[in-house]
Amino acid sequence: MADVLLGTVIQNLGSFVQQELSTFLGVGELTQKLCGNLTAIRAVLKDAEEKQITSHAVKDWLQKLTDVAHILDDILDEYSIRSKAHGDDDKWITRFHPKKILARRGIGKRMKEVAKKIDVIAEDRIKFGLHVGVMEHLPEDMEWRQTTSIITKSKVYGRDKDKEQIVEYLLRDASNREDISVYSIVGLGGYGKTTLAQLVYNDENVSTHFDLKIWVCVSDDFSMKKILHSIIESETGRNPNLMSLESMQKKVQEVLQSKRYLLVLDDVWNEDHVKWEKFKFLLQCGITRKGSSILVTTRLEIVASIMGTHPAHHLVGLHDEDIWSLFKLHAIGPNGEERAELAAIGKEIVRKCVGSPLAAKVLGSLSRFKSEEHQWLSVKESKLWNLSEDNPIMSALRLSYFNLKLSLRPCFTFCAVFPKDFEMVKENLILLWMANGLVTSRGNLQRSMLVMRYGMSYAKDHFFKKLNQMW
Repeated sequence: MADVLLGTVIQNLGSFVQQELSTFLGVGELTQKLCGNLTAIRAVLKDAEEKQITSHAVKDWLQKLTDVAHILDDILDEYSIRSKAHGDDDKWITRFHPKKILARRGIGKRMKEVAKKIDVIAEDRIKFGLHVGVMEHLPEDMEWRQTTSIITKSKVYGRDKDKEQIVEYLLRDASNREDISVYSIVGLGGYGKTTLAQLVYNDENVSTHFDLKIWVCVSDDFSMKKILHSIIESETGRNPNLMSLESMQKKVQEVLQSKRYLLVLDDVWNEDHVKWEKFKFLLQCGITRKGSSILVTTRLEIVASIMGTHPAHHLVGLHDEDIWSLFKLHAIGPNGEERAELAAIGKEIVRKCVGSPLAAKVLGSLSRFKSEEHQWLSVKESKLWNLSEDNPIMSALRLSYFNLKLSLRPCFTFCAVFPKDFEMVKENLILLWMANGLVTSRGNLQRSMLVMRYGMSYAKDHFFKKLNQMW
């Protein structure tokens, strides 16, 4: 956030000086010094962002910088608004109108106060030993990298036996049960529970066996209305537009009547036994064919014990060989040349994944943008691996975050305003970033959109998931 904000402030200060407005405010030299200090501070922001993880002092320094930059930005905005409110403000006579002189003095005084604070912040950057990073430039002939088969139809490694076991249960063991069978997949975040459920859901034999298949991403909110709505929409292909819970219950019973169905409840966190029993009772009302089943994915053992009628399927981490294959797929592609010196480093990196497919994918995608041996070594030897509170998945995600350009980091953190599992339209998200000042438009809208698409080609592989895609 600080990088984007400082870029805007420095740009506005430059305009401020060019229009000689700072001279009339009595802060001409001060404004020049402000520009110099802010430019020097901005040059060390990348180093400061990384050091703040382990240094509370640097974190506090960044917060003070952000606060002061916001104040200065407000001052410049205020003057700009005053100028535009008086179209003749650039005329020599009106500049010396008593009211305007008083207003300018007030703004000038506030700028001097801000300048003192920025002087201290600029001095502290030396005290903290912050180093100048590589300046980020946008290539002139930039093209948004097209998505490939790696992104849309990525191969899944090491889950064949898991899939076969679940499919066999659904087609054989559960097929003759009168009541609904509930099978739970339990595992840590990033271990591929959703991917495994997708493999089962899309299996040809499963599709033939069940009359109806419904997929519901439950997430934190175990909403009966939401689940019922998804069931109705899956069968009818239309939004049910039913407001009351009772009307939705009746419609669901009508939809499931005389059908053998598979309902996948993905990412369940509900620990309320009563809520689950009410929902299950609803599904059992009416006449359905034998073998109807519910497949649940969850991180919590207690959820599996509450919901399941079959012992939970515990998903463990992948073997090193599978993790390496997944990492390599995302790092060099399916037909890329494997360089021995990079492969040796890569195999050491994947050991840090501790069997997590998500960590392997993220680190592989990160390494795809690095072609030199020292760049892969920087990933392997990063201090971020040593943070005691982090698990391997969080360390991998943190590494990817700090490899984002400074200008893109606030765009990613902005997405925290959306609820979990929120479906975002890419173009709309970019426009939201622009509307919130996270993207400074240097030229026309088309170019700004191109810049952000280019940035998203990196972020997409690390933090965003394209709908209907696996690892």
